[in-house]
Amino acid sequence: MTQKIPMTQTGYDKLKQELDRIVKVERGKNIRDIEEARAHGDLSENAEYHAAKERQGHLDAKKRELEQKLAHAQIIDVSKLTNEKVVFGATVTLADTESGSVKKYTLVGQEEADLKLGKISIQSPVGKALVSHKVGDVVTIKTPVKTVEYEIQEIEIAIE
Repeated sequence: MTQKIPMTQTGYDKLKQELDRIVKVERGKNIRDIEEARAHGDLSENAEYHAAKERQGHLDAKKRELEQKLAHAQIIDVSKLTNEKVVFGATVTLADTESGSVKKYTLVGQEEADLKLGKISIQSPVGKALVSHKVGDVVTIKTPVKTVEYEIQEIEIAIE
């Protein structure tokens, strides 16, 4: 059985938009590029044709990948969650117990993770360490460089 891919409705919608763009825009443009390159004659030495065919293969692979992800998506309705403990969709404020520095992360599915935006995968080492903890808990997180202890200061559930 294939594993479900947890994501928010926003994450699902972004994947769907990307799939629609590939199907409705990119593939049509690629087909025109192939036809145009074919019109130039001899295909054996036609770099434009070979590049367009290669692009077609990449687009088809990306389309299949997105269809697979969407078919196995498990949309989590974050509006039904509480902020009693760290769960998927929670935004967690952490304070380094040693330095006092504060970080804020939102736990999302792997498809939505973007560290620049403060979104980390619930399957990441940090995400796994935080799940099920409550405000006031001290969590030990092992990174490749060092082990850090964070105190959970706040748990918010952001409603999309």
